[in-house]
Amino acid sequence: MITIQALKEFGADTETGLARCMKKEDFYLRLVGMSIKEPRFEQLQEAMRQKDYKQAFEYCHSLKGVVGNLALDPLYKEICELTEALRPLSSDDPSAGADGAALDSLCQKVMQTRDALLKM
Repeated sequence: MITIQALKEFGADTETGLARCMKKEDFYLRLVGMSIKEPRFEQLQEAMRQKDYKQAFEYCHSLKGVVGNLALDPLYKEICELTEALRPLSSDDPSAGADGAALDSLCQKVMQTRDALLKM
């Protein structure tokens, strides 16, 4: 079970997250639990596997907002990094090249960090 203490040890800014949830610890923890089980994580992985970087960007950008609002800082930082790497690839600009290996590595980091939260 996820606790405030476990989230602090993880590196989350629980004070900010709690403040955004009107200091209601049970509400905050419920939202954290829901956010890390968000289907968009798996959809992001699938879009990355298919090299559909435009769709991957959309999923990643959406997750960035959810995770950022809950102040899950380590996961947020990794999602931000992946979002910014995907941003130029989300356009219809054919000159935007992709380093698939680097993108896959970033996505793996995001999923590993999310999985660490799931194990709490």
